[in-house]
Amino acid sequence: MVFFSADPLWCWLSLGAVALVAAAVWFFRDSGHISGIHEKHVLVTGCDSGFGNLAALQLDRRGFRVLAACLTEPGASRLRAAASPRLKTLLLNVTDSASIQRALERVRSETGERGLWGLVNNAGISVPIGPTDWLQLEDFMKVLDVNLIGLIEVTLKFLPLLKKAQGRVVNVASILGRLSLIGGGYCLSKWGVEAFSDSLRRDMMHFGMKVSIIEPGFFKTQVTDLSLIEDDLKKRWNNLPAEVRRTYGDSYLQDYIKLQELSMKILASSDLSKVTSCMQHALSSRSPRTRYAAGWDAKFIWIPLSYLPTCVADVFMKFLTPSIKEN
Repeated sequence: MVFFSADPLWCWLSLGAVALVAAAVWFFRDSGHISGIHEKHVLVTGCDSGFGNLAALQLDRRGFRVLAACLTEPGASRLRAAASPRLKTLLLNVTDSASIQRALERVRSETGERGLWGLVNNAGISVPIGPTDWLQLEDFMKVLDVNLIGLIEVTLKFLPLLKKAQGRVVNVASILGRLSLIGGGYCLSKWGVEAFSDSLRRDMMHFGMKVSIIEPGFFKTQVTDLSLIEDDLKKRWNNLPAEVRRTYGDSYLQDYIKLQELSMKILASSDLSKVTSCMQHALSSRSPRTRYAAGWDAKFIWIPLSYLPTCVADVFMKFLTPSIKEN
């Protein structure tokens, strides 16, 4: 009788020991870093502001040879002034094949025989977003061209240099690549980034390359700039046919904007380092993670919600969107 009464306790102790060993192994793998960082080149896109700008500075301080791709010369000048002489800037429009080719030639000349250790695909836009029937096909294409097609073309062009270095690709997706919370091309593009990254990772593992996905929650960047989003929504509302506006009700636009402002006030973090630290780990760790959740809302709201039945997410979203009022 004593043996059987003690058996459950023994099982719990065994499970606890296994959990401790697993945690220790995970911590050991996660904390190991590569050597020779000062010889490794990393290209980061979208460095004019936001995640890309901070990532370039952070990686520069870490010792990487950063090649920071900016869309504008003023953005590049500001970044150079804030970084060490080791950081180099270049201009890149990810929707322009000729611009990508020029960037490739510049990076090839900088890296030489070493190849390119890291590519951080960070460039992205969000506007236009909004209810689906407020949008046209070109509105979807505008976002997809930057966030997905541009990312794919940049990656394909730089793959030979990455394979030479047995390097890393770090793609910035979003929790909106798990849950489609808004209409427009943004969620579509981030779901595409997730799928492209998974297939790329499985294809490139044969060549010693690693691919990581960053899944940020909501952060205060240009992508979530409410003034840009609200201005675009107001223009779209004013250009809608009267019949479409009537189906939503006169107060819908203002209710929609108020709920967006409230959501961003509660959810959006100003600490961009939560994302850039994930990028740095993916580039410098001996065992980078496949996916990095960045931000408390990503970890505790959106990613858990993405695993629940769809009907649960639908009910949750009712609280984040205004109701249609009868006219």
